Amino acid sequence: MYRDPEIADDIRQSMVAWRRDIHANPETAFEEHRTANVVAQALTLMGLPVHRGLAVTGVVATLRNGEGPSIALRADLDALNMQELGRQPHASRCNGKMHACGHDGHTAMLLGAAAHLARHKPFRGTVHFVFQPGEENEGGGRVMVEEGLFDQFPADAVYGMHNFPQLPRGHFAIRTGTMTAFLDTFEIVVTGKGSHGAMPETGIDSVVVAAQLINALQTIVSRRTAATQSAVVSVTQIHGGDTWNVIPEEVVLRGTVRTLDAAVQDRTEAAMRQICEGVARTHGATASLKYMRGYPGVVNTPAETQAAIAAAASLVGEGQVHTDIAPAMGSEDFAFMLQKRPGAYIGIGAGEGADDPPVHNPYYDFNDKVLPLGAAYWVALVQQQLPAA
Repeated sequence: MYRDPEIADDIRQSMVAWRRDIHANPETAFEEHRTANVVAQALTLMGLPVHRGLAVTGVVATLRNGEGPSIALRADLDALNMQELGRQPHASRCNGKMHACGHDGHTAMLLGAAAHLARHKPFRGTVHFVFQPGEENEGGGRVMVEEGLFDQFPADAVYGMHNFPQLPRGHFAIRTGTMTAFLDTFEIVVTGKGSHGAMPETGIDSVVVAAQLINALQTIVSRRTAATQSAVVSVTQIHGGDTWNVIPEEVVLRGTVRTLDAAVQDRTEAAMRQICEGVARTHGATASLKYMRGYPGVVNTPAETQAAIAAAASLVGEGQVHTDIAPAMGSEDFAFMLQKRPGAYIGIGAGEGADDPPVHNPYYDFNDKVLPLGAAYWVALVQQQLPAA
């Protein structure tokens, strides 16, 4: 399937221990204090200088071996606000929080790579190991960049990796260009005129306006976006009314917009404003739109994508590195780092069968069998991009 990664047994055992300890003690955005302590202590024992405090709980360690180029390798630290339903011994001990996206595994793999590289130093140059908080919804990557990540830790390129449970273990997946979607959120406040439910003619029904607005918003994708382009407009919340017999003055709609292209993103926002104004005016109501730009798309640069492909292929063979995958409509705040430095984001297969839970599922648990290959990928990438001779 693939050649056995040359990661020492003690490092493999440590990765499993780190991963399960972090999984059992999940922490969410900017509260990853215990997790950061575990990471910092492990890196310190490897003999690496450790910097703490970027984005509150971020950890960065640096390994230098002579003069040469520099690269940054990034893993995420945070868990999700959801209840774990799995019964494994290392299941979450924190009610309402769990590592349902595999960031515990990402952290363990990068720690394993750091341990191997610190022990053997098979490269020449500088490697920064970046452990980022707050990836889930809160933009910890943006905060680290804004607080001077690449000023304090200059890097010629930055690389990220995420587990893909739908991809078989022993495979990798990547593409040049847009890898994940631009993520925006919105809030629409529909204001009509409240009235008795028995006499709607005396008011302006904000609920009816909101219902028509929800339908009209779907025409952005079906009738305003080319079939060769991608957009998803989802209304995910409806709030309005307090009792049975009162038509409310106000209804609030909230949701998300996902696109794969900045121009489509701009056109979608403009269309939403036009539709809100037009539908509301038709009924004599108003509809104010608050459109909030969130995570940009992860855009892999060509040279760094080829570097990631070559590193993965050196481990599993070219046939198991998929380079033409479709972009994902999910989002990832590694994008903020890619806006500042060239780089690439790759998926590592973690699947064992069709029944494996996906990420963000209450039964999800990172596949420990992937840990050695993930660490070996980072090692191969460093050796390739920072050759010793």
